[in-house]
Amino acid sequence: MTDSPTPTDYDFVVLGAGIVGSAIARELAGYDLTIALVEARDDVGDGTSKANTAILHTGFDAKPGTLESRMVSRGYTLLSAYAEQTGIPVEHTGAILVAWNDEEYDALPSLRDKAVANGYTECDIVDADTVYGMVPDLGEGVLGGLTVPDESIICTWTTNLALATDAVTRGATLRTDTRAESVTVEADRTVLHTSAGDITARWVINAAGLGADFLDQAFGYNRFHITPRRGELLVYDKLARPLVDKIVLPVPTSRGKGVLVSPTIYGNVMLGPTAEDLTDRSATGTSANGFEFLLGKGAKLLPRLLDEEVTATYAGLRAAADYGDYLIEVDTDQRYVLVGGIRSTGLTSGMAVAEYVGELLTKADALGEPRAELPDPPSMPNIGEAFTRPYQDGARIAADAEYGKVVCFCERVTAGEIRDAYASLIPPAGLEGLRRRTRAMNGRCQGFFCGAEVGTLAEGYRCAGRSATTTPKENR
Repeated sequence: MTDSPTPTDYDFVVLGAGIVGSAIARELAGYDLTIALVEARDDVGDGTSKANTAILHTGFDAKPGTLESRMVSRGYTLLSAYAEQTGIPVEHTGAILVAWNDEEYDALPSLRDKAVANGYTECDIVDADTVYGMVPDLGEGVLGGLTVPDESIICTWTTNLALATDAVTRGATLRTDTRAESVTVEADRTVLHTSAGDITARWVINAAGLGADFLDQAFGYNRFHITPRRGELLVYDKLARPLVDKIVLPVPTSRGKGVLVSPTIYGNVMLGPTAEDLTDRSATGTSANGFEFLLGKGAKLLPRLLDEEVTATYAGLRAAADYGDYLIEVDTDQRYVLVGGIRSTGLTSGMAVAEYVGELLTKADALGEPRAELPDPPSMPNIGEAFTRPYQDGARIAADAEYGKVVCFCERVTAGEIRDAYASLIPPAGLEGLRRRTRAMNGRCQGFFCGAEVGTLAEGYRCAGRSATTTPKENR
């Protein structure tokens, strides 16, 4: 079979295949346009989007009147509906904001008022007995709390993959391993000089996360700067889950939402994150100081948690901008859109940001009419613990025995799921990508027991998929 040439000219190029970039590509692919979703890494969702606290936020504590507040509120509605359509796992656990001292307790009324100003009216201030009734194993010293009944946990990995898959299904081209290095703005096109060769576009959308400020400078701007903020987390074994069935939040500070304890969509309990400003935008390693800090916080928040086993540790970098809000602006002269300063709330707000970008581009007369018909959104495989998994589905196993062959025993991942991941529209580029699609090697043993078999299966399916694909680094 002869490889077909990779397109190099598009109406729109979206830089960054995290949640926000993937959502924007999906939105633009709803028009009769050629779209490229360009990612520097070898897989979608492999940057900031893969390592966050995975909370679907109501936006109760956003700064009222900001673009971020509007986007998070709207995004909550959009993503909730999209998750139901596509099968992205969500658990409506609710949250409790806990006050541990007089200063924090006195701040609760203002936080409730802020929630109301943001359009969320369901928060209630409760006393210490009520807080302990909700989470009995909290440490001593609670004075009271603020309930947020609609905060939820969600699978950030599946969210990103669903949006990117939807974009490709609608006709967008996904180009991975393609790092934008410089730009040349011409009269009617922009040339993106990338690590994989030149790409031209009528419009460029900068949703590059940690690299968004550098790309913005390439278009002649100097309007914001990003500091990589490392957030480290500890993941506890599933046996810890009975200790906490809702998100336990601290009173937020100017540096962020602080250290929380939360159940995860995979049945574990998570403690974190830290918030450490760095200079290295690739420093995703964990640290002894970070773990010591988290264990100290955990001992106060939920002492019994520290008796449970830590099964995983990880760190992610958030794009902490020196601009106090989301920065979404259109330059019609250069046919360029900046989508910058999107903090961890981008998981919730991503679809709303995409919608907003679409509105701005419509005002700029850049999109034309939306397509009359679009393909159905993808149906995503469930990797949430609260819902039926393939190994539990007798009818599915009867129809296809591969779903009854458990390969990863900690997470109960089957051979059928690994096969399906490599047969999907956007297959994993490596074992980390497979982990994000199936949970394989994500459990207690972290691949020590199952790694060899998972790797052998993955290599077999990867090679089979490659032989059937004309352009391995491109999905069309």
